[in-house]
Amino acid sequence: MLQGRIGRSAALAAVAVACALVPIAAGATSSRTLPPTTRFAVPLPEQGAVKQGLSLVAHRDLKDAALIARMETIPRAVWLNGGSAADAAKQVRQTLLEATLERAVPVFVVYDIPGRDCGGYSAGGAQTTADYDAYIDAVSATLGRARAVVILEPDALANLPSDCGYTGVDTAALDTARYAQIGHAIDTFESAANPGLAVYLDAGNSAWHGVGDMAPRLVQAGVLRTQGFFTNVSNYRPTAQEELYGTWISDCIAFANNADEGGWRLGHYDWCPGQYQPVGPGGSYVVDFSQATIDANDAWYAGNLGAATPAVRFVVDTSRNGQGGWDTAAAGYPSPGVAQDWCNPPGRGLGARPTASTGVPLVDALLWVKTPGESDGSCTRGTAGPTDPEWGGVDPAAGAWFPQQALQLAQLASPPLLP
Repeated sequence: MLQGRIGRSAALAAVAVACALVPIAAGATSSRTLPPTTRFAVPLPEQGAVKQGLSLVAHRDLKDAALIARMETIPRAVWLNGGSAADAAKQVRQTLLEATLERAVPVFVVYDIPGRDCGGYSAGGAQTTADYDAYIDAVSATLGRARAVVILEPDALANLPSDCGYTGVDTAALDTARYAQIGHAIDTFESAANPGLAVYLDAGNSAWHGVGDMAPRLVQAGVLRTQGFFTNVSNYRPTAQEELYGTWISDCIAFANNADEGGWRLGHYDWCPGQYQPVGPGGSYVVDFSQATIDANDAWYAGNLGAATPAVRFVVDTSRNGQGGWDTAAAGYPSPGVAQDWCNPPGRGLGARPTASTGVPLVDALLWVKTPGESDGSCTRGTAGPTDPEWGGVDPAAGAWFPQQALQLAQLASPPLLP
């Protein structure tokens, strides 16, 4: 099953010369909006999935082997995860060849921002702004006129250097540099040299920043010069909540940039309602997607947007949100922070299949951005470690294949992977 897909590698060599003689993305349009009929590309299987599938077959666990094999046939993103500019260009060329064979649109995640992940589990990235700019330039030049989706730097805006808790560091200067780095990437990918790219910026997820906090970050980064933003990458929030969160961000951007009626709305992102609601006399806030809150927020935007029309679009990562977020309180943890509800939570499942036909205004696509089966890191749930008490062992490093989690994601997929 999995071996059959590996056979595509040999086919790539057979078409490489032919593809070099014609535009790689033959038929690419100048429009950056994804048509509802868009077919997304399926990369070659992850090697961890291949090994796991073969091991399951060897142990006569054919049902689970079929689940892993089916998971690898679903479109997902290809991560340009550091390395040299030449390495990234090579990976882009390979992916474009595969997508050409499929007559499909590839999704790339550019993940090389300096100081990424606050030096945490997914630390790395370019060492300097000059290195980063060169990396972006190489990716852009290789993409050329290809039709593709670019998910630009997960966590880069939701996790600014000033959010990292650094001490003795000029985080304001680091934030300025971060915005400049993102700005260069936008200007490069949105240039006439790359007319077929749909570029999306980082908006975190609905259990992180509030709407009025995330919207100005996106605008300062340059979202109005792109196709839009993305939510829920590498997270587990339910799709319906992410769609509301993203819609309210777009509403907020339209509101705070409306110059009508004397410009009383301009810059007032802080007035925008969102998913956080006050509870109790202490003024604490909780994520609230109750119908009462949804109705109140929608009514507020309807009554205050004026003539402004929300136009900033977005995509949602549904790769691992089939069972929603982990209920850490039910698991006995005092808070999500201690439980690390974002880090290899148990009992999760694959989510909705990638599609550009969402039926939801402003939502361009549901995508599998995070690679299902890859670990989030060596989680310890607030213990001394190194064992993860939820999995009973040491979790693989971030980005490494996590067989137990991969199989659970496939088994608990919603909708199911197999009949």
